[in-house]
Amino acid sequence: MPEDLKGIYGNIDIYLFDQLLKGNYSGCQSILDAGCGTGRNLFYFLRAGLDVYGVDADPEAIAYCRKLAVHQYGSAVDEHFRVAAVEELPFGDENFDLVISSAVLHFAKNLEHFESMLSSMWRALRPGGYFFCRLASDIGIESLVKFTGNGRYQLPDQSERFLVNHEMLIHLTKKLGGTLYEPIKTTNVQNLRCMTTWCLKK
Repeated sequence: MPEDLKGIYGNIDIYLFDQLLKGNYSGCQSILDAGCGTGRNLFYFLRAGLDVYGVDADPEAIAYCRKLAVHQYGSAVDEHFRVAAVEELPFGDENFDLVISSAVLHFAKNLEHFESMLSSMWRALRPGGYFFCRLASDIGIESLVKFTGNGRYQLPDQSERFLVNHEMLIHLTKKLGGTLYEPIKTTNVQNLRCMTTWCLKK
């Protein structure tokens, strides 16, 4: 009997799963999840025996990731999973084939913080590498969000997030010198919030 999908991929983000099915990351050997939480998007890569790294501001989340990966990295596991801010990644330039940013950038305090996080992740990515990003946007709910200042908005679900729009993502793509390897796609969750998938190649 074939192994169940959850046993292979864990609770991976469905849009990251989509990229794997398309084979876009088949040549990626080194992966960084910037804002990894408890590693839901790293389970598959760890299981595949790849060179996996993660950072998160939550020490408990990083402790969980280290337990998940200790069989693979042994005493070096602390070097692979570190407590750190995304805007201050503790890695050198151009280290990774794939950088994942899933539900992280919309926690930016303001535009400066957003750009600092984005710049840090882009710096860590190798030329030819892939940047996978999922973040909140106003695309499709422009008239339903309320500006609260500093690039942040109150959403219909009553949460407050830093929001991007289509024009901003196109501008940032050009500013970074990247190219879209997938069209920008947005999921509207019953007009309560919108999550956009932004996929760049360096």
